[in-house]
This record gives sequence, C-alpha cells and structure tokens, in this order.
Amino acid sequence: MGNRTKKSILNAEVEITFYFLTLLVTFFSRKIFLDNLGADFIGLTGTLLSILGLLNLSELGIGLSISYFLFKPIADNDQKKICDILSLLGYLYKCIGIFIVVTGVIVSLFFPLFFKNTTMSLGIVYFAYFSFLGSSAIGYFINYRQTLLDADQKKYLVSIYFQSFNIIKSVLQILLAYYYKNLYIWVAIELIFSIIQCIVLNWKIRKEYPWLQTNKAKGRTLLKVYPEVLTKTKQILVHQLKDFLLTKSDEILIFAFVSLKMVAFYGNYVMIINKLSTLFLTLFSGMGAGVGNLVAESDKQHIKDIFWQLSAAKYLSAGVLVLSLSFLINPFISWWLGPQYQLSNLIVVLFMINLYIMQTRSVVDMFNHSYGLYDDVWSAWAEGIINITVTILIASKYGIIGILLGKIVSLLVIVVLWKPYYLYSRGFKDSIEDYWKGTLVFHVSFVSAIAYIIITTHLFNITPQSTLPSMLLFVITEIVPAIIIFLILLILFGRGTRSLIKRVPIINKFNRYAS
Repeated sequence: MGNRTKKSILNAEVEITFYFLTLLVTFFSRKIFLDNLGADFIGLTGTLLSILGLLNLSELGIGLSISYFLFKPIADNDQKKICDILSLLGYLYKCIGIFIVVTGVIVSLFFPLFFKNTTMSLGIVYFAYFSFLGSSAIGYFINYRQTLLDADQKKYLVSIYFQSFNIIKSVLQILLAYYYKNLYIWVAIELIFSIIQCIVLNWKIRKEYPWLQTNKAKGRTLLKVYPEVLTKTKQILVHQLKDFLLTKSDEILIFAFVSLKMVAFYGNYVMIINKLSTLFLTLFSGMGAGVGNLVAESDKQHIKDIFWQLSAAKYLSAGVLVLSLSFLINPFISWWLGPQYQLSNLIVVLFMINLYIMQTRSVVDMFNHSYGLYDDVWSAWAEGIINITVTILIASKYGIIGILLGKIVSLLVIVVLWKPYYLYSRGFKDSIEDYWKGTLVFHVSFVSAIAYIIITTHLFNITPQSTLPSMLLFVITEIVPAIIIFLILLILFGRGTRSLIKRVPIINKFNRYAS
C-alpha cells in the first residue's frame, strides 16, 4: 500500500509541476494563434482532430483492456507474462495502425464535399489532416509499450517527456505563428514533434525495463493463449464509442450544425475547462493503477474506505472547479480574447452541469475498470442513442445548446443512475442505498455553496467585470467563502472526508506531533 501511495504522489507531483509550466504557454499561445492564424484555422484543427478521434475508435479499447490484464503480473513481477501481453498488444496495434491509415485515406476523399462551404483551402485541409493522421499512426506502431508505464504507476515518466516536448513545441509555434503567420509551418511542427516524442519515450522505456522483450510476430499465436483479452476488448469498444460521442464529437457536431468558426469559439471554453480540470485530475494521477492493485488484494472493507475517500476528494475538487468557473469564465473570456468570443449564459450553465457530472463520475469509473466491469454494453448503446437523439432533435434549432443537452441527458440516465448501481451490485456486492446516502450529502453541500453565491450577489449587487482586479475581488468576497462553506459541510457530514484529510502530509505531521 505504501508503494502505491508513493507512486501516486510522485505522479501527482510531476503532473502538477508541468501543469503550471504549460498553463501560461497554453493561454498565451491560444491568443497568438487566434490573432495570427485565424479562428477558422483553429476551428479546422479541432474538427480534423475529432475526425481522427473517430478513426481511433478502431483501437477498440485494447490499451485499456491490456492495462487491466497487466495489474496481476505486475503485482507478481511475472516478467514473462508481461512480455507476452505487450507482444500481443504490439501485434494488435500494428493491425490497427494499418487500418487507420487506409481508412483515413478513404475518408479524405470526401473532404471536397465536407469542406466546400469553408474559407480554408483544400491544400491546408489535406496537409493538416495527413500530418495529424501520420502522428496518430506512428503512436500505434511505436508507442504501444507505454501501456506498461501506466499500469505500473509510472505515468510520471510519460508526463516528463511528453510535457517537456509540448512546451518546446508550443513556444516554437508561437514564435513562428507571430513572425510568419504560416499555417503549413504550424502543422509541420506538430508532426515533427510527434515523431521525436515517440522515439525518446521508447528509449526511456528500454532503460526502465531492460528485460522487456516484445515480439509482434507472436501476436497471432498469443491471441489463442489470452482469448479473454479480445472478450474484454469487445466489451470496452462499445464504451469507447459512447465516450467519443460524449467528449470528442462536439467539434464535428458544431461544424455540422453551426459553423467552423464556432468550433473555435466553443474550443476556447473547452480549453479553459480542460486546463482547470487537469489541475484537479493531477491529484488522482496514476491512482487508477493503484486502485487496480488494491482491488486485486480483495480486502472489501479497505476497498470501500478508499472508494469513499476518493469520492470525497472528487466531489470537493469538482465543487471548487464548478463554483469558480460558473461565475468567472465569461468575464475571463472577455478579458483574455475579447467580448466577441463570449457564449451565452445558458451555454455556460449547461457547460457547468456537464462538467460537474464528468468530474464526479471518475471514481465510479475507476473502480468499475479495476473490477473489469465492462459487460454492460447495453448501457453504452443506450447512452449513445439518447445523446444522438436529443442532439439531433434540438441542435438543428438551438446549436450548441442542443449538443450540450444531449450529453447531459444521457449522462444523467446512465452515468448518474446506472453506473453506481452496476459497481455496487457486481463489484462491491452491496446495497446501492449505501451509495446514494453518501453522495446525497455531497450534492446538498455543493448546492448550499452555490446558493450562497447566488443569494449574496443578488443582495449586494456584486457582478465580476472583465478586469483582473474585479475578478480577483469576486474570488475573495464570494468564491472563497462559498468554498469554505462547502468544505465545512463535507467535513461535518461527508463520508470519507475526514479520513481523506488525515492523509494530507501537514495534518499527518500535526497529528504525530500532538500525540
């Protein structure tokens, strides 16, 4: 347990360090790229990457499935089995890489039809697309061994190399975009750095695991040895398709129902939300593998204790994130990019509802993965169908509002209601009533905190303006007190919160000193 905790902390420390290093670069680069390359081009890159995301569904969830099968041999230090499983992964990824390239070329034949009403030339569309396609395919042929680092709670190694290269790449793109304003140069830098990242990461993996010998040629034979990999993969595939529809298809849908430029406007909000979400997700960096190893030990009481501690942490972080963004994201967009880039308040509300659900769902998802619970394929189909149906019915008239409503309705039905029941009935083998009693306290505490802000801002007529001093004042007078109220309520009534707080290093030291 101690080793798992140390690795989780190390993963989080590395992620947090690089988070702050990349934050300033990312926000500065977005402004430079919009001003010098244009909103249409930024919207184009988002759309093309979403198209490639759809092609990458052919990965079938194999990487996720393989990570599940690596937990046990890693715990047992079974190097032969680890080599066999990664050899199988290498063979499958080689087949997928070939499929993606061929399918990607076929899809590109329809680009004159897809992009006939855009201001972007087909030359830059094709150059960007094939550069992104090449970057994606290279990962399948070279980077499959990275799965071992994730399963072994050494994701920090991936972060160190990838994030370092990303910072260098972004700085170079900023300079070149500012001085040359050339779209082709910007795309070429993306491809070059993708190749370098793959080469360097594999060099590091060879140093970290000198005993690791993989043989893709054995893959077909190993499929017969590990048939359960394909069984689990088929189950995960449907969930992967559903997740794409929920999280990666927005740009395609906005392009189809609204415009290419609006893809960039929407992307500004998504970038802010994702960046701040990442700050909180770093606290959980590498914990997925740790939970997998914990479940493998089969100590039910300890598993449930950790579940509630992680749940308390996730609801606290989600609450802080949503409380802050709900009232400050529009003023920040106006200050950062200009008032012309703002979206409506209703869209912001829908963004926040979706964000709250997505942030708080992760612990249930983490434990479902650790138990290998993916055979509820019907739920993925149901979630996808609900999402698409609501989107088609509403987005044609209301645009982004319809797209977000499609996501929210499907999440409420499957993620909020079904997934916890699935975990409790098949994983914990316990009553779902236990879950709802615990999470109801989290929800009520959050609503109380947000109600405080709404009431006080109405009573005292406090509204954040598009200036840094005004936003800072709002944080001090409204956001911070609301967070304190939220935290106090969780400490007093929230299950797992007090146990979680005792794990904080400074409190541990204080307790040892006091005793």
